[in-house]
Formats: sequence, C-alpha cells, structure tokens
Amino acid sequence: MKIQLLLLLSLFLLVSCEKTVSFKLDNVPPKLVVEGTIGNGEPPLIYLSRSLAYFSTISPDSLANSFVHDAEVWVSNGSRTHRLKEYAVPVQGGYTGYYYSVDSSSPATAFNGELNTNYTLRISWQGREYTAFTRIPSITRRIDSLFWKPAPAGNIPNKVELMLRAYDPPGFGDYVRYFTKQNSDPFYPGLNSVYDDQIIDGSVYEIQVEKGVLRNGITPEAYSFFDRGDTVILKLSNIDKATYDFWRTMEFTYASVGNPFSSPTRVLNNISGGALGYFGGYASQYRRIIIPR
Repeated sequence: MKIQLLLLLSLFLLVSCEKTVSFKLDNVPPKLVVEGTIGNGEPPLIYLSRSLAYFSTISPDSLANSFVHDAEVWVSNGSRTHRLKEYAVPVQGGYTGYYYSVDSSSPATAFNGELNTNYTLRISWQGREYTAFTRIPSITRRIDSLFWKPAPAGNIPNKVELMLRAYDPPGFGDYVRYFTKQNSDPFYPGLNSVYDDQIIDGSVYEIQVEKGVLRNGITPEAYSFFDRGDTVILKLSNIDKATYDFWRTMEFTYASVGNPFSSPTRVLNNISGGALGYFGGYASQYRRIIIPR
C-alpha cells in the first residue's frame, strides 16, 4: 500500500510540474547565402541566393525566386582580379537556375584555379560587402587503386562495394572531400563526404567509397552500393580546413534533422559580413573503374 501511495504521489508531482513552453521566432530579414568553389583547372563558380524563413514552405517556386541577380562578384588570385558574370541555365520543371562565373567578354583578367594558390572572393549586394578566402592546396592524398567486392550477404543481388586503396602522407592536417559519378549521372558528394587524417595519418589504408547521393532523393535501401555493370568515376579533392569545417558541420546538421535527442550545431562558414555559406578551393584527382556484369 505504501509503495502504491508513493507511486501515485510521484506521478502527481510529475504531472503537476508540466509546463507548456512556446517559442516566438522573430521575423529576420533574408541573408545572403553563398556557395562558391574553385578547383584546379576550373573557373570559379558562385551560387547566390536569399535565405528562407525557418517555417517557410519549400517549393520549386520559392527556390527559383530565392536566387540573387543584382550582385557584383569578383574573384582574385593575388595577381589578377576578375568580375564574374551571371549566367542562366534551364533546369527540370521549366525553372531556371543562376550562377556567377568567368565573363568570357573579359579574357584578360579571367583565370582558372591552380594548385597551391590563395583566392579571395568579394561580393557587393544591396549596399553591403562580403568577403571570403580559400586556398587550393596540394594534392597529397594519393590514390593507389580502386577495386570492388560483392556487397555483404542480405543486400540486393548485383550490388557491390567500391573500395579505395590510398596513401596519406605523414603530418596531420590533410583534409579531403569526395564525389562519385555513376554512369551518366552528375558528380554527387557522399552522404558523409569530408574526412581528416587523424586515424590514418602516414599510412596506406583501404576504405569503402559510398555512392554519392542527391540529398533530396536518397533511397534508404542499399543507397551506398553500386551495381554490377556500372562505370564509376571517383573525384577525390584535397581541401583546406575552412572548407572541411563547413561541410563537416553542415552534414552533421543534415543528419540530425528530425532527431529530438541531437545536439544543436552551428554550421561554420568562412564568409565575412554576415552572409551564410562558404567559398572553397578543391585540389582534385580522378580515377575510373568499370565494374563487370
């Protein structure tokens, strides 16, 4: 009887301590969102958009209307400064995407990315200035080979694991991001696409290369495997720490969406002036493999 009384009293205390907590989010003006890259042998590529409110309804129309068209964008390699031009490209559904890249009418100042070179991005938009710095580092993560093996038992037939054998030079601070291209698809980054060398520093290692994914269209079943008969290209890119930190925190945040027990994460960016996003340099190498049927 005493035990039952104690249980009832505890239940009463728990119920009586409940309190409804409500949050009122302020209306915040849209911020500039930057996704900028430059790779060895490639021109700078900058996407600009406006941020959307937390409870906004995401639709093709809202995304199409979020592109920024009236910005002035410059990229410098230290010796030349080039003003980028906005380009339009049709996308699925009758919509149009926009990006800023090299202006072909000003070839004297245009340039592609080079290894071991620093770059500055400057954006002027609605009376404000935004800047970012990045570096295309050396290619230090050396690919020895790509090979495949059957997927573990219990998976869909004809699925295979793509494996990478590579070498990491001695000395911490070697950061990479990877992408894969399956047959005629574009390059997609892995679900967890960035890695440091804390564990594999100075060693030869083997690791599974999970298939890159289009994040809004992941099929949970066997998403990480390739198929027999696939032609796969691996793009492995050395990156600087700022680019690594951006994608590390972004991918952690993406994986935490909908998890009430996850820790809050602040996405780390390298854009000064109050914008969101990043400007990153990529030192890329490629390997191709044909997986037999």
